[in-house]
Amino acid sequence: MPDDRIDALADRLAIEDLLTRYATAVDRQDWNLYRSVFTADAEVDYTSAGGIAGTVDEVVAFLDATLSGFEMTQHLVGNVDAVVDGDEARVTAVFTNPLRLAGGDTWFTGGWYHHDLVRTADGWRSHRLREESAWFDRAPF
Repeated sequence: MPDDRIDALADRLAIEDLLTRYATAVDRQDWNLYRSVFTADAEVDYTSAGGIAGTVDEVVAFLDATLSGFEMTQHLVGNVDAVVDGDEARVTAVFTNPLRLAGGDTWFTGGWYHHDLVRTADGWRSHRLREESAWFDRAPF
């Protein structure tokens, strides 16, 4: 297999690992792991879901306060469309996310994550994340 195809496969696997790390970090509310997904100057935008847009630290503070009201969240990320151009990549991935409120009521949401990634010395990192919410079911608002 030519080296460029091996490199493309390695990039794809690393990008999918990054998306898994992102989902795991949010669901476990592991903010150090969450920070490891992003560059130091990253921008994160959750406004389509009623959240905030800001720096990673601003978003971590928001998520920590918001997600503490849920008994559980469980992100599933898939249908990864990654276009790599040298040391940059544009990635769109579908997500579904059930969220259980205290007391057992569960609501669901889904949409797309749009990442602008850069290759760093530590591997792929997200420089910009924009969530595009597509639907909500049984949402309490």
